[in-house]
Amino acid sequence: MSREQRIHIDGILRQPSPDGPLSVEEIRSGFRALMAQMIVPHDSIRTAPTTLGDRPALRVEPKQGQESGPNAGTILYFHGGAWVFGSPETALSLTGNLVARTGLGAYSLDYRLAPEHPFPAAIEDTLSAYRALLDRGENPAAIVFAGDSAGGGLAVTTCLAARDAGLPLPAAILAFSPGLDATRTGESTDTKEGIDPIFTRAALEHTGAMYLAGADPHQPLLSPAVLADLTGFPPMLIQVGTNEVLLDDSTRMAARASAAGVDVVLDVTADVPHVFQAFAGVLDEADEALERAALFLRQRIHAGRRTLAG
Repeated sequence: MSREQRIHIDGILRQPSPDGPLSVEEIRSGFRALMAQMIVPHDSIRTAPTTLGDRPALRVEPKQGQESGPNAGTILYFHGGAWVFGSPETALSLTGNLVARTGLGAYSLDYRLAPEHPFPAAIEDTLSAYRALLDRGENPAAIVFAGDSAGGGLAVTTCLAARDAGLPLPAAILAFSPGLDATRTGESTDTKEGIDPIFTRAALEHTGAMYLAGADPHQPLLSPAVLADLTGFPPMLIQVGTNEVLLDDSTRMAARASAAGVDVVLDVTADVPHVFQAFAGVLDEADEALERAALFLRQRIHAGRRTLAG
């Protein structure tokens, strides 16, 4: 664990503050440029465009000979980007590393983005993708939801929507630095401002308004960390860094899940930024966190396979 590595990454993420809010295209192009710097394990994976439900998706699979077993399981991945920016391609360092480290295949969904498609469009798309997997005959006990930032939030809210629709729930949820509270009532939203090299309250509210489009944030599908009934949820692993304004989204979700009797692990890493796992190959803590995440997914899929066999 290198202090020099963390300082280097903090410098990469800290950009001069603009005079005013960035346009949507400026936000999107800036994020694409940032994520293009991430290391993707191309030697261990293969990718192909596909569709899932009625949306484009990126299929990410381990290369021949590296699979964990035929039809072992599926990671349904939701990329980050404040529900406004990002794509399966910008998340490929994350999905690629999960696939390479687990031997599981993944679908990374290109769900609709705000402001063109505000809430609840993204959840409609992610739920449709999950239905598509079930309709193909995939067993929910061999499917896991995973995502980062807004996508980590979608991993939780898609599970809520699936339960409300009467669908079986997936084997597990993995969330990297999830966004889980559109009410912005967590103390870390203010106490971590300036410490967080990426987000400020103003930035979150700027993109958040695009996603909300006037919707009341006080509802479970927008603020599950403070309002959702998590009864019956599958096991969850939440990973977050101490330098995040969204830290309390994770800590409150974990407490809420625990109170509902959910098997939940809150994995907090000191002095790292939002979705630090994307810096695999550069930051020791990122590689270590991904190993823990991969172990969690393998264990949950293995448990699901035992269920199928029984």
